[in-house]
Amino acid sequence: MPAFKKLFSGVTLWTWRRSRWINRRGDAAFSSCRPKVCVVGSGPAGFYTAQHLIKNVINTFTQTAKHARCNFYGNVNVGKDVSVQELQQAYHAVILSYGAEGNRRMGIPGEDLAGVYSAKDFVGWYNGLPSCRELSPDLNCDTAVILGQGNVALDIARILLSPTDILKKTDITHPALEALTESKVRRVLIVGRRGPMQVACTIKELREMVKLPGTRPELVQADFEGVAQALPDLPRPRKRLTELMFKAAVEPPAKDEQERRSKASRSWGLRFFRSPAMVLPNPDGTKAAAIRLAVNKLEGSGEAARAVLTDEVEDVTCGLVISSIGYKSLLIDSSVPFDSGKAIVPNQMGRVQQAPGLYCSGWLKTGPTGVIATTMNNSFDTARSLMEDLDSGNLDMSAAKSGAQHIRTLLEERGVKPVTFSDWEKIDSVEVKRGESTGKPREKLLTVENMLQVAWA
Repeated sequence: MPAFKKLFSGVTLWTWRRSRWINRRGDAAFSSCRPKVCVVGSGPAGFYTAQHLIKNVINTFTQTAKHARCNFYGNVNVGKDVSVQELQQAYHAVILSYGAEGNRRMGIPGEDLAGVYSAKDFVGWYNGLPSCRELSPDLNCDTAVILGQGNVALDIARILLSPTDILKKTDITHPALEALTESKVRRVLIVGRRGPMQVACTIKELREMVKLPGTRPELVQADFEGVAQALPDLPRPRKRLTELMFKAAVEPPAKDEQERRSKASRSWGLRFFRSPAMVLPNPDGTKAAAIRLAVNKLEGSGEAARAVLTDEVEDVTCGLVISSIGYKSLLIDSSVPFDSGKAIVPNQMGRVQQAPGLYCSGWLKTGPTGVIATTMNNSFDTARSLMEDLDSGNLDMSAAKSGAQHIRTLLEERGVKPVTFSDWEKIDSVEVKRGESTGKPREKLLTVENMLQVAWA
């Protein structure tokens, strides 16, 4: 019998994010009991893992959640409301896919000053994450510096510089829109440790910046020395990305582009070969006034090139500093093996080391790297590992497991009321209706309390 049929004789997918769990059931029998699998995490990794376990016939997260073999439960905090060990007692396999919700600190003087924010919190603020709604970033400055050159960094730069008329048509929260409308930020510098040929963003995000209305790029031509000669040997995705930067930095713009840039009131720039050294305070020492950057040189070439500090530094005046140097996974349960240095669960192809029946996928498995397709593929790999273990007998199926029935009882005893997918659809519907009056895709509910009121109405 194919592995997926054996698997879906009874699988439960759990998700974490202070939120959800999903239960799947099928009808086929496996030996004397039905396999039950639990996935912890409701982000892309969790849903892609679940998707692959349903034979790849589901192509959207909504379809996955609505599948006959899948039930969705939110408002459950795994590690607090229910332990991983309790999940393992109830299921034959548990897959941890709860992502990376922690911040990587810069480890420099001044990073705790007012005006310095993590990318995670800043993005959470304008995207309506309840835990970030009180952030209220101070945007009364001319220049913002973003540390890191990945897609998140470019997204933040785009939000800071986009005309209000564009932002009004997005699902950005109303408080964030009001703050950005009054923002004094006119210049954003996006700083990276290495050079143009190592930048971490993708061409889609960079192209959006290059074409952003009302802005002009400010790149340093000297940073691109030797790039033209290296272009022919670059892999195609890296080549296209580098060509776009090179064109913006070095080549004279066409007449219409030159005219557009001359009218721009805002600017953005990529600054290479720089590492943060310290955030400099204002005279009374209460908030950020500038950032000191250490100048680097590269050793090696290509993706393997290393940034090495020199003795040179430069100070950049700015009132807003956003650290986008990466996310990190957090340990949610002391029973789970965890590498605190790498901030991942130690694993081999998704199999958690020294923990039979425990698996992981997504950033918890690899660290925060790659784009959505990377997460999809690594989640599929974990699902395949689980199915291989079912086929080979490495997954212990000697005893029947109670699955969701037992966990539901535990949650009820502990006063935890889950949110089902139909409950979540109520929240979705209300947010969409709230946005219709202002021409937005949605107007988000900004507190968990309001979400639960809608869900359980």
